[in-house]
Amino acid sequence: MEVLVLYYSRSGNTKKLAEHVAEGVQAVDGVSAVLRSTQEVTRDDFVNAAGIIAGSPVYFGIMATDLKRVFDEFVGVRKKMENKVGAAFATSGDPTGGKETTIMSILQCFLIYGMIVVGDPLSATGHYGVACVGAPDEKTAENARKLGRRVAELCLKLHGAF
Repeated sequence: MEVLVLYYSRSGNTKKLAEHVAEGVQAVDGVSAVLRSTQEVTRDDFVNAAGIIAGSPVYFGIMATDLKRVFDEFVGVRKKMENKVGAAFATSGDPTGGKETTIMSILQCFLIYGMIVVGDPLSATGHYGVACVGAPDEKTAENARKLGRRVAELCLKLHGAF
């Protein structure tokens, strides 16, 4: 079973956070992380994934245009995405830089794709998703791994053998 960890990163901070999310996915037996940038991702990556965890830096309080482009271009596979798990993460350059609104803009796309949306676990922050200012510190990295594990475990429960 695969979980797609999708990201757009200009400075490298969002890519670093994505890598920590992917570590969490990989920690769950029976699930593998597929780490893709917005330039690398394919429709097959979407369709083959039991879940998607997408991340973006903050751009005017919402996701980066290139991540939105992926959601727009892949709308043709929307009916194949129903009941898959979706989660999000974000990075910003300022403590009040719109991380939560950026995460919500990603989660809105997942809802429209018919996916089951989750935030980060209560053992992390218990909010919309993982976020940080600049590069992730160790606490944020651990929360990212927890988010990855949560999504992977939910994918197994929803789509794995019962």
